[in-house]
This record gives sequence, structure tokens and C-alpha cells, in this order.
Amino acid sequence: MAIEDNEVPLNAIRVFVTIAREGSVTRAASALGTTQSSVSRYLAVLQHYLGTDLMERRGRRSELTEFGRLFANTVTEPLDTVCFTAKRMCRRNRPDANRLVVRTSLSTFAYSFLIPNLQAFSAEMGGVIVDVISSLSPPTSSDDFDILITRDLSVIEPADDWEIYNEQLVCVGSPNHLHNKSLSVVRSMPVLNITSRPDILPTWLRAMNLTSKDIRSGARYDHNYLALPAVMTGKCLLIAPEIIVGDLVRGGVLQVIPGSRTPSGMQYRAYSVDRSDNPEIARAFCRWLVRLCKKAALPEAA
Repeated sequence: MAIEDNEVPLNAIRVFVTIAREGSVTRAASALGTTQSSVSRYLAVLQHYLGTDLMERRGRRSELTEFGRLFANTVTEPLDTVCFTAKRMCRRNRPDANRLVVRTSLSTFAYSFLIPNLQAFSAEMGGVIVDVISSLSPPTSSDDFDILITRDLSVIEPADDWEIYNEQLVCVGSPNHLHNKSLSVVRSMPVLNITSRPDILPTWLRAMNLTSKDIRSGARYDHNYLALPAVMTGKCLLIAPEIIVGDLVRGGVLQVIPGSRTPSGMQYRAYSVDRSDNPEIARAFCRWLVRLCKKAALPEAA
């Protein structure tokens, strides 16, 4: 890691920008896939080169110094531009350029609905490969993706966008426990809680003219995809977006309680960014996804 005094430590600058972005050495090490000691060494190299401290202790926390904030603000955008340009040129020179990168903040939607249907899109488009990545972070213009599928994020760069799904909520459970049961079953069977979507249960309860006192609170799960095995096998209920349980309902694995459907007020959108290397394929993907979501609705009688 030793450098000549007149050699700009570009790797150390990249590490420092990550520290500034993540807010700590620990999180920067995790983001970079390296150790805290390695990140600290790079920080020391850059501070030696600049001749001043970039971080300082504030109680139990370390924060950027005034110079550190100024330096980070000055170099972050140019560095992001360099990294993005290099990645983009690399992608253009790859033999597998017939590829899309789909980024989504909807992990359960991707797991239960999108990914199982990707082979159909690939076949329709002559073998296009679709990579799927999941992130809850707001996207930036330097991130490497062609399409963003989201409910709560947006892009800050030129992009075409499509409304793909107006979210509908349903209450589901195992058919073994819901045979001939009505909506009143929510008063006796525990309802699972999804901590990443705290809006779902209150929204559904209001639509059903119920309150939290009218139901039994069940186990907590971070995401719907973690709760699905529990509701498929246990004596419990789950309030979930209809689109992620639709195939399980059609396959007889889950059953929708009659009268439990209601809109959540949330809208899923797809964005095709202008900088995509395959803009026509990206737009074709978004149009295909709109058609797919329209076919996913369960019969009103369910």
C-alpha cells in the first residue's frame, strides 16, 4: 500500500468516498467487501498524503472533519463518473451484451412473481439474459442497471416509466384451516406481521372496518417472502399483496378469505433509464411486465 509522495492514492480516495457515503469505517468495509483494518489503512494513507485529518472522534462516533466533508463533496461525483464510464465501456465490450440488469426494491415481488416468469420473456426476446439485483437504497446515475422496478423509489435521471401494478391486498391462509371460513376468522387466528411493510396491516384493517384490538397478533417477519412458508404450513393468516400470493392461490397452496381484497394505495412502477446499453430491449421488458401484471389478478370471487 506504500506510494510515492507525488503519486495520487486513487484507491485510498475511493475507499474514503465509501466511508463518507456509508457514514462509518465499519459500514464502508462491509460495502467494499473487505476488513475494517484495511479500510483504516487506506484512510491513513490518504490523510498522510493530504497532510490533515479527514475524520475525528465525537464521543463514541467518528465523523468527517470540515476538510473531510469538503474533500468528499469535491471528489465523489467525478469519481462516480469515472467508475460508471469504466463499467459502461466494459459492458459494451462484453460478448454477452444481449443482457439486461433489472434492479428492484421489491424483493418478494421479484422472488415470487418476477423471477419465475423471466424464462418466458427470455424466450420471447430470443434468449435475452436478465440479471436481477435487489436494493432498498435510492438509485444514482452511476449505478449499473437498465431498469428499476419499485414501489417507493424513483430515478433522478432521464427515463421512461410505466405503471405496472396498483397494489391490492388480500388475507390468505392455508386451505386446511380456512375451509368454509369467513372474514370473522381474523378474530381467532393470529395474523403475521411484516416489519418491512408496517403500512399493510393498518391499511387493511381500516378497509375491513376493524382495529388492531379485533385481531390476534402473530409472529413477526422482516419480509413477506420469509412469512410465506409460515402461512403455508401453519395455523395463521397473512395480509399480503395479491400479486405475490396469486400463483400460490391458483395452485391451491393458499386460500384467499372472501371479501378480504382492498387496494393499498401503493403503485408499482418500472423505469427504463436512457443510458441503458439496450434501450429497446429494456422498454420491451417494461411493456412485457405491464402485460404480465395485468394477467396476474385473481378472480373477484376469490
